[in-house]
Amino acid sequence: MQQEELNIPAENIEENIENLISQEDGPVEEAAVDTAESSILEEKEAEIEKLRAEVAELKDKYLRQVAEFDNFRKRSAREMLEMSRTAGKDVIVALLDVVDDSDRARKQIEQTNEAPVIKEGIQLVFNKLKSSLQAKGHKAMESVGLDFDPDMHEAIAEIPAPDEKSVGKVLDEVQKGYYLNDKIIRFAKVVVGK
Repeated sequence: MQQEELNIPAENIEENIENLISQEDGPVEEAAVDTAESSILEEKEAEIEKLRAEVAELKDKYLRQVAEFDNFRKRSAREMLEMSRTAGKDVIVALLDVVDDSDRARKQIEQTNEAPVIKEGIQLVFNKLKSSLQAKGHKAMESVGLDFDPDMHEAIAEIPAPDEKSVGKVLDEVQKGYYLNDKIIRFAKVVVGK
C-alpha cells in the first residue's frame, strides 16, 4: 500500500497540497474579507450620514433664504403702496398756503370794486403758486420760436409760416408743457409753421 501511495504523480501531490492550504486559509481569508467589507461599509454609511446632514443644512438655508426674500418682497410692496398713498402729500402741503391766499383774494374781490387791487391780489396768488411748484421741481416748458420736437411737443395744427425762418418752428402754444425734475409730465400742445 505504501508503494501505491508513492506511485502518485508529482502533479497530483502539488494539487492536493494546494487544496489543503486553500481549505485552511479559506475561513481566515473570508473573515479578513468580511472585516474589510464591514469597515468599508461603515465608512460609506458614515459618509452617507454626513452628506444627509449637509443636504439637510443646505435645504434649511435655502428655505430660510426663500422666506427672507418673500418677507422682503412683501415689505417692499407695503412700502410702495404707502408711498403711492402719500406721494402727493408734499405738493398738497406746499399748495395749502396758495389755497389760503386764494380764499383771501376771493373775499377781497367780493368787498371791493377796485380793479388794480384785484389784479395785484391775483398776481400775488399766482406768483406764490408758481414758486411753490418750482420748489418741488416743477418747471414750465418754453416752446414758442423753437424747432418742433416730437419728443417735447404735440402738434395740434399746422399753419402756413409767415416767413422762411418759421418753417418747422413752433408758432403758437395752445397748452403749456411742464417738467417735473427734468422729466416731461405734460407735452406742450403747439401750432407748427409749414
